[in-house]
Amino acid sequence: MLERIMEAVRESSKIILEADNIKKTASSKLGHANFVTKYDKRVQQELFERLLKILPEAAFMGEEEVCKRYRGEGYLFVVDPIDGTTNFIKGYRASTVSVGLLKNGEPVLGVVYNPYRDEMFTAEKGQGAYLNGQPIHVSQETLSDSLVLFGTSPYYEELWSRSFDLAQVLFSHSLDVRRSGSATIDLCDVACGRAEVYFELRLSPWDYAAGSLIVEEAGGYVRGSEGEHLQFEHPQGVIACGGGISMDALLQIMERVE
Repeated sequence: MLERIMEAVRESSKIILEADNIKKTASSKLGHANFVTKYDKRVQQELFERLLKILPEAAFMGEEEVCKRYRGEGYLFVVDPIDGTTNFIKGYRASTVSVGLLKNGEPVLGVVYNPYRDEMFTAEKGQGAYLNGQPIHVSQETLSDSLVLFGTSPYYEELWSRSFDLAQVLFSHSLDVRRSGSATIDLCDVACGRAEVYFELRLSPWDYAAGSLIVEEAGGYVRGSEGEHLQFEHPQGVIACGGGISMDALLQIMERVE
């Protein structure tokens, strides 16, 4: 099934690579800099059709209005057709297609594909994590030798100040900070050891359903930004780290930043 889902994701991503006049197709959604293009909708519809042929009994929850209903029993595909839509509109070439599969509310399979770099990250529960078929593992560096990735929660103005305050504090404890504009890229970069920490104070489930499993199967840790376990029914903050960093220490730092 994983191979078939990977193929569905790869085929659907051709829509991204072949897109033109992207900016002209963009419209705004609720929240600052929250955009959708006709290509987001086309990729999601393509995935909807392909994935449900693979697993007809599954429900489908996608970002772009095919169905947003969470189902805690049985199988549920959680899909972000283009994670990094603003990057996509601007031609920044840092966007992914992300598909997570939940069973009874828990992630059992994740696929994140960056078509610009031809990087396919995959994980199955209990089977490890992979990049283009090769095993990946999180870094074992400590916080002082780490790169910190962060998201700005751009749709939620009330979180802007705390996001940048946290980035500054973690910058002072680490080598440097980075901002890609794609939660899935950041989570996968932690999973393969390119960076050691990622945080964002509010994400939707399709932003982390696949990437969180990939991090955990690569030996890393993922929690809600308040220390809670991840859930996939409504938005929450997310923090991820590699094997050489204490999650409890990170959460204590976050608690001190108002």
